[in-house]
Amino acid sequence: MIEAWKEIVVENPSAYVGWIGLMIGVAFGYVVYVTNFCTMGSISDILSFGDYRRFRSWLLAGAVGMIGVLMLQSLDVANFADSMYLSTNFNFAASVAGGLLFGFGMVFSGGCISRNLVRAGSGDLRSLVVLLITGLFGYMTIGGLIAPTRVAMFGGTNWDLTEMNMETQGAGEFLSAATGLELLTASIIAFVAIVGAILVYCFKDRQFRMSRVHLFAGVGIGLCVVAGWLITGLAQDDFADQPVTLISLSYVRPTGDTMDYLMRFTALGAPNFGVVTLAGALLGGFLGALSKGGVRLTTFADKNDSIRNMFGAALMGIGGVIALGCTVGQGLTGVSTLALGSLIAMVSIIAGCVAGVKSLEWSLLRD
Repeated sequence: MIEAWKEIVVENPSAYVGWIGLMIGVAFGYVVYVTNFCTMGSISDILSFGDYRRFRSWLLAGAVGMIGVLMLQSLDVANFADSMYLSTNFNFAASVAGGLLFGFGMVFSGGCISRNLVRAGSGDLRSLVVLLITGLFGYMTIGGLIAPTRVAMFGGTNWDLTEMNMETQGAGEFLSAATGLELLTASIIAFVAIVGAILVYCFKDRQFRMSRVHLFAGVGIGLCVVAGWLITGLAQDDFADQPVTLISLSYVRPTGDTMDYLMRFTALGAPNFGVVTLAGALLGGFLGALSKGGVRLTTFADKNDSIRNMFGAALMGIGGVIALGCTVGQGLTGVSTLALGSLIAMVSIIAGCVAGVKSLEWSLLRD
């Protein structure tokens, strides 16, 4: 059946990836809005109220993604070693620094990229400005004004894992290299240990188990990530004139890509997966707000609010590129592959968010 699906999709990959990607983005944006799914908000809940439910929901989404990727691998949908997350170019310093910058920045911009996307869809002009600045600084970090500094700081910190006879940066491969276990055995142990620990941590809490909205958010967002891997995996064709990148949901670079696409539409052809899922998230946020009666235009409260949001947006653009993703791109999509770099970036984003919350609290008390 998978082979039949592949034959259908590769006949017109841009159409299938475009329309199905749009629907995945709509589903993602809708679920984020109606469930108030937010990584920054989950950390704030813990620090302010001792409420771990939204944090557990984020972890559950990651576990669902991991299980989904394992199933897709077993069905030969795609070779996930080809994804950028499992690359043999392992940069510990970039994952840490980028994650810290992104996590710190998302506090000052009122949430990560995905949260700002759905808020922009509901009419929040602050979030629209945040997205524009994030996309601008992201592109500046990729190949613009900030790029030379990025290369100078992190170009020499990259580890080529092929020199260690490793084919990916998967957690199982690192475990195999460290212990001498057979790769398959080490991969199974790593998967069971990580997924099992997450599921136990999530479901040991009765409040979380009884919260339908948090369960729905975790499972729903996780399935959106799996759906993204599925459609781009089915579209893989080594002989295509324009091969489809094996990817799932991510929102830092796609924010810049979308701005570029809007300016150069006639030269670029069909939009890629990142652009259509970003557009879908905006639409999903609008539909979610419409269903809740929350569509209204809002803007910055004052000058300080404007400065805080723009400062945070710039850090998210820079940090998201350095870390190769955001709370969704690395914290869910990357983590679903069990890439060690993604796991490190995820922990660093959390640490940066905690530091950001404390810093913001201090600055607000001082004012």
